[in-house]
Amino acid sequence: MTASPTSSDLPVFGFVAPSGSGKTTLLRHLVAALQARGLRVGYLKHAHHSFDLDRPGKDSYEIRAAGAAQTLLASRERWALQVENDRKGEDPDLDAMLARFERDRLDLVLVEGFKHARYPKIEVYRAALGQAPLYPDDPEIIALATDDPPPVFPHPPVLPLTGIVELVDFVISAARTPVTAAPAG
Repeated sequence: MTASPTSSDLPVFGFVAPSGSGKTTLLRHLVAALQARGLRVGYLKHAHHSFDLDRPGKDSYEIRAAGAAQTLLASRERWALQVENDRKGEDPDLDAMLARFERDRLDLVLVEGFKHARYPKIEVYRAALGQAPLYPDDPEIIALATDDPPPVFPHPPVLPLTGIVELVDFVISAARTPVTAAPAG
């Protein structure tokens, strides 16, 4: 299996691109397709802004706002642990976030974002956004998901953005074998 940033027992693949490129939509389809093939998928999203899982006026929100360093919300359906970041204004560390997963309950983790971290990534590229691709400057990008011609050569393997079966096959194959970031060209 492919080495993740923290361990060799759980494959980790990132999806990187500018905002508005369709990463989340693609990941929603990919997670459903991987789950349909029997894989247990974890998901980690890097948010560039503050967020809350709770609402003002709710007990857990008010207790956290009063200074609780960790708040666990639990129900019959799910639970969520909110931990206050000790380093306000500093991006979270990918390895530290991946270490929070219950690894024995997952087959792989898909990450949205953390584009500057060193780990295997798939770039979602849309020429219509008018932004330069990331892959020429990032050897960790192992594939390009796009329906446009790659704008820079050499380039990593190209997967059709609308071809979820090809993407699923690529991720499953990469999870079973070491990923190399050598351009396919």
